[in-house]
Amino acid sequence: MSTWVWTDGAVAPAADARIGATDRGVLLGDGVYETCKVVDGAPFALTRHLARLRRSAALIGIALPWGDSLIRSACAKAVGAALIDPLGDGAVGRLRITVTGGAGPLGPDRGGQEPTLIVAAGPSRTWEPTTDVITVGWAINERSPSVGAKTTSYLDSLLALAEAHRAGADEAVLANTAGILCEGTGSNVFLVVDGVLCTPSLASGCLPGVTRALVCEAVEVVERDDLTLDDLRAAPEAFLTSSTRDVHPVARVDGRVLHAVPGPRTTAAATAFAAIAARTIDP
Repeated sequence: MSTWVWTDGAVAPAADARIGATDRGVLLGDGVYETCKVVDGAPFALTRHLARLRRSAALIGIALPWGDSLIRSACAKAVGAALIDPLGDGAVGRLRITVTGGAGPLGPDRGGQEPTLIVAAGPSRTWEPTTDVITVGWAINERSPSVGAKTTSYLDSLLALAEAHRAGADEAVLANTAGILCEGTGSNVFLVVDGVLCTPSLASGCLPGVTRALVCEAVEVVERDDLTLDDLRAAPEAFLTSSTRDVHPVARVDGRVLHAVPGPRTTAAATAFAAIAARTIDP
């Protein structure tokens, strides 16, 4: 199936959608975004995603002129068009909401121009039951002014992900500049240390993931700011979370096979998250 895109009030196939050539998202990577999974035609946890979109925009200084009702309407129109795509199979698994700084002056000041809103709906990747990860040597800057924002400036993550793919893994996991375990290129990391389920705290510079938050609310998790890549390499069990992965068990770290795949705490987290998703589309 193809991807359908809402922008400037109209929905079109992705190949026909257009934004301005001087849009700051294109020229400067000036933007924020959210990715939701779509279940039975509805975006999952959309309220949380919209709240994080607004936090991200505020962190990098983009003032959103639209209310949530307009963004929700754009989401519904994009998903609806993808669902009835005559060339598709009616399955829509992924929704991306992107806000850029908009078209205008090319200098550092946005100049008060209107941001651009882009909503795209289409197929989602099908993940294997388990995932392999590698650790990479470059760092996430936990002191960046954009830390905590989900920005469209994604090149460093793409390079790390390419390194993982060259190594035959699905995801790359990084530390921050202090050597503290942080996150994957598109995921949060959970691991068992001394029998306790842990995850890096937000002080590490990791993104405040929506699925991460739901798991932390559903099961007992200790958020730590002293975990290292060696803790992950030595963990008996670990898993990743993201909006499309849900709770995704890790099978190998740097080629080492974990002892329990999925382990008991991974299974408990996956079960608790599935119960949330079964209870409501918008937890």
